[in-house]
Amino acid sequence: MCGITGRIRSGNAVDDLLSGLENLEYRGYDSAGLAVQNGHGIDVLKREGEADVLRRLVEEREPTGPIGIGHTRWSTHGPPSDANAHPHTGTTDRVAVVHNGIIENYESLREELRDRGHEFTSDTDTEVVPHLVEAFLDEGCEPFDAFMQAVDRLEGSYALAAIVEGTDAIFATRNGSPLVVGLADDGFFLASDVPAFIEFTDRVIYLENEDVAVLRPDSYGIFDRSSTPVKRPVDTVEWSSEDAQKSGFDHYMLKEIHEQPASLNQTIHGRFDPEAGSIEFEDFAPGEFSDISRVEFVACGTSYHAALYGCHLLGQRGIPAYAHRAGEYASNPRPVDEETLVIGVTQSGETADTLESLRRLDDTPARTLALTNVIGSTAARETDDVLYIRAGPEIGVAATKTFSSQVTALALLAERLHRDITGEPSEHSAELLDSLSALPDQIESILDADPTAELTRKYEGMDAHFFIGRGIAHPVALEGALKFKEITYEHAEGFAAGQLKHGPLALVTPNTVVIAVFTGDHDEKTLNNVREVQARGASVIAIAPADADEIAATVDDFVGIPASTPALNGLLANVQLQLLSYHVANRLERSIDKPRNLAKSVTVE
Repeated sequence: MCGITGRIRSGNAVDDLLSGLENLEYRGYDSAGLAVQNGHGIDVLKREGEADVLRRLVEEREPTGPIGIGHTRWSTHGPPSDANAHPHTGTTDRVAVVHNGIIENYESLREELRDRGHEFTSDTDTEVVPHLVEAFLDEGCEPFDAFMQAVDRLEGSYALAAIVEGTDAIFATRNGSPLVVGLADDGFFLASDVPAFIEFTDRVIYLENEDVAVLRPDSYGIFDRSSTPVKRPVDTVEWSSEDAQKSGFDHYMLKEIHEQPASLNQTIHGRFDPEAGSIEFEDFAPGEFSDISRVEFVACGTSYHAALYGCHLLGQRGIPAYAHRAGEYASNPRPVDEETLVIGVTQSGETADTLESLRRLDDTPARTLALTNVIGSTAARETDDVLYIRAGPEIGVAATKTFSSQVTALALLAERLHRDITGEPSEHSAELLDSLSALPDQIESILDADPTAELTRKYEGMDAHFFIGRGIAHPVALEGALKFKEITYEHAEGFAAGQLKHGPLALVTPNTVVIAVFTGDHDEKTLNNVREVQARGASVIAIAPADADEIAATVDDFVGIPASTPALNGLLANVQLQLLSYHVANRLERSIDKPRNLAKSVTVE
């Protein structure tokens, strides 16, 4: 969940490293630091707080050097502090290391190193790594060998980058946490994610687990753990540095909400023809899924809500489907057979719990598929198949456009599975494809009107916000509540509408606002639940098709959406919920793009 950056080329590394850290703050922002080779040693500067705090220290100290590494931290071991910030060094400051992940055996390594005279100054698991490298250097190892032997002692998940005094190189490796190498015309970059260096190059190498990269001023090499050179493909990133900027919006989240029409056009482009009624995925031949009899989803957070949505879409087509929270599935996987398709839904392709769930299936006959946004991600490489959502870069911690693209891709996949299994389109096929064609323009019309902004003051000071829905509206309600709590820090919960009377109704008071989602299916039953909460004094905001007159006449505030098929009305309602959460958080002056205690990619379990 932390962010790593590295840079080796001519000129001063500091500006490039600071730029990379600022571009990676969505991965962690408890503290930040950098280390550069200055020609006579290693300068390490680090501070608790966001990257701009580090920038002020850099402007004061003015470090220089052509080789450097940097880090922005999301705390796991030890609270945010200057001492716990990365990079960490050994006893003699000859080695500097940055780390993402968890070293599981750090306590035993620390005791061993203490017995050998090493002194530790932080609470982190990371600090054992530079001390290990230093210990092997003291035994006479060359820097590359010292790094390799240190890594061999580590247990856990990690991405590591290190520099060694007097050595013109960056040493890096990964095991469970992402690392990508950038190939520029005049040098090389290293990072947890492409936005760190996209302004310098779009040519990248995604390192695989247990790869070791050595970057030098005029060359690079990639090795396995036995020090044997290996080749990895060079990919071209299909988006530019401008795509990862705010482009005039106050926040990345608002920009990404407004990018949904474009991202959905990318998701569906070339994948179906509504006039011919055909569905074509570039990597799946006709009949590819004809032997599938059920689908299991594994996912976390927003991706889990997209998976729940996908379950409804598949169920409507008679295909048994079940969604599991990946952390629980990894601990207690379900029985599978050769007719089971397990879909890991993960925006980043690096979500630790989801990857662990998928890996539990390696020795089973089940087929696995990654639904992800990131080309070259671990999930994309480790599953049998991959379906890219093509949403473009998403920087805001609270996922918005990726949820819409995940659900849209799953809508197409559900219809494709039905066709492969039964040999014919579903009864919903023509309606779905026509509605998908109209979806980007319908979302654009919501964004142009943005009616939720005026509601924020009316419901200021409420004790609780409950989001309810039935059928497809249920995962939308869960997602709406998640967005609300993520960025407003206000109490919010999502419920299946019919479950209110089985406990949650006890929480409803006149200081509760209920946000009810209607899609055109089961609306009368949900309206009955609305009347139940109104009888307890709660206010109700309805998100529903614009022509739902009875709903509009019943609730306190009505927010309309363009009329679509019930299967996609949930996506349209979700955009209104995103805007509602954004406007409330903005009024409360919350840190919208970097909500407290959260990070974009959860790469540790």
